[in-house]
Amino acid sequence: MSMPQRMVRRLERAKALDGVAKPVSKAVQAAVRPRLIRNLLSGTNLGHPLHPSLTDVTIGAWTMAALLDAVGRREDQMAADMLVTTGIISAVPTALTGLNDWSDTLEGDRRVGYVHATVNTVALSLYTASAIMRAKGDRTTGKALGYAGFGVMSVGAYLGGHLSFVKGVNVNRTAWQEGPQDWTPVMGADELTEGRHRVVDAAGVQVLLHKMDGKVYGLAATCSHMGGPLGEGTFEQGCVTCPWHGSTFRFADGSVRRGPASTPQPCYETRVEGGRIEVRLAPTGLPGDKHEKRATRTNRRVLTRIPS
Repeated sequence: MSMPQRMVRRLERAKALDGVAKPVSKAVQAAVRPRLIRNLLSGTNLGHPLHPSLTDVTIGAWTMAALLDAVGRREDQMAADMLVTTGIISAVPTALTGLNDWSDTLEGDRRVGYVHATVNTVALSLYTASAIMRAKGDRTTGKALGYAGFGVMSVGAYLGGHLSFVKGVNVNRTAWQEGPQDWTPVMGADELTEGRHRVVDAAGVQVLLHKMDGKVYGLAATCSHMGGPLGEGTFEQGCVTCPWHGSTFRFADGSVRRGPASTPQPCYETRVEGGRIEVRLAPTGLPGDKHEKRATRTNRRVLTRIPS
């Protein structure tokens, strides 16, 4: 195991950080509770988390500033100054979206995320000081502060990468879920009464069924946000709300009504055949898209004709 990996493992086990991280997390959760704020910071209408997209702007700006500072040509100085300022400005929404995502983490992830945020705050402070010194004409000190900020930022970026790509924080938990393509019986039609719900197994996939207005609706039973059990959530106004972080999904099409989820739930078609409820994964595309459904059936026929 490399030294950076050992460092992160120690942070994950550093329970002493909980004394600060827990109350800060609760404060952030309270601040982002309004639906409008939660959806905006989570990237609900974007289709994936907003925070990673914003980090590219900040990291890119400060990286190019360091490169131009290193080149040292006079004509590059103004561009480097502009990039430092760009990074500072973009760091604000980046930090807000990051805090929103971090507030949903627990234990080791929360500890690493807290240090990640602290390190990035130090980097922002160094770059802000760098911008001030540049404006005063002390370019030597400004560059030195910028290089220090770049080094600190690199540590923060490493911790962020660990959270995303090693721990899978805020990664769509239904991305590799494959539901049955063909109609699959899951339960008796008389076992699901009006207003009730059940989690059933459909060819190895957990599906949440809910009956309302005489029709049965089906969604993936695992929340796309953090894997929460939707079957234990609350049901109202044609939606289900995850009991873990409050993500709310519409049964009609699996779309997100309220974050922190940003990815829609896989949606299942249902029918009653021979007294049993059958389900199959809904084709991609807009609900009710006849052209999409026709194309899906055509593709299936073509595939069955391919010799093995």
